[in-house]
Amino acid sequence: MKKLSKVQLKQQALVLSIADTLEAKALAEIPGMVQCWFDVEYHLFPGSLLLCFQFENEQALAAAEPNLLTWQKRLSAALVKKGVVLKDMRKHLVFTLKGPDD
Repeated sequence: MKKLSKVQLKQQALVLSIADTLEAKALAEIPGMVQCWFDVEYHLFPGSLLLCFQFENEQALAAAEPNLLTWQKRLSAALVKKGVVLKDMRKHLVFTLKGPDD
């Protein structure tokens, strides 16, 4: 794996802190959520950021689906506070049954 530059390390710290914060809130508020994980290519940041909320089963996922837009807005707001603007917030947070290794 290629070594990250100083700028990319700052981006990684930013994404980790926001993902941890949102994960803690989501675990408390959304029944059936297992974890939050993300995928990002730092040389294409923020356009390549994808945050995934993983659910334990189809029922939990279906029950949480109406709240997806709320969580997308929370991600966008958290990033704006840190000076990062997403062009389309809907592309950067999804609800899924898949884990990071799937």
